[in-house]
Amino acid sequence: MFIAHLPAGYILTHCIARKNETIRSRVLAVGLIFSVLPDLDLLYFYLVDGRRTPHHDYWTHLPIFWLGVAALTAAALILAGKRHSMFLVWVALANVMMHLLLDSIAADIRWLHPLSGTRFNLVEVPARFEPWYLNFILHWTFAAEIAICAAALWVWRMQRRRNRDRRVEGNAAEGTERIHA
Repeated sequence: MFIAHLPAGYILTHCIARKNETIRSRVLAVGLIFSVLPDLDLLYFYLVDGRRTPHHDYWTHLPIFWLGVAALTAAALILAGKRHSMFLVWVALANVMMHLLLDSIAADIRWLHPLSGTRFNLVEVPARFEPWYLNFILHWTFAAEIAICAAALWVWRMQRRRNRDRRVEGNAAEGTERIHA
């Protein structure tokens, strides 16, 4: 995935957060950050490793790592008596796992590590073009990324429209109260 992690994170987190408007902005922030966090390894990939190791082989692309982080964080929150923040842990974990699932479409993810080194992906993207990224942009899977981006834009516009309608209804109700007062 090139461009769809953040939009997919927005869609997923929007679906999770729409039921709880009071913490929506915090939940959305956590979801968006964690939807792209596994790709933080790209800094190491380019700046330190010199592109020698495929970045999907780093620990940030191992599901077991994120499950462990979530479990440790949940345990720490329970011990600290902050169970109310555990919801954010699950939002973060859901977004990281969605990132890895999306990567599994056209990139290798080791879902069973450390039990197995098997790499899972839906399709192989053949290396036909230079520069290398054209292989992904010109592959049919990029259409799925465009569709995810379009869906995220649609969800965002619908949310904006709902928020605007609520403000208009709130202003109308407030005006009616002033007239009757």
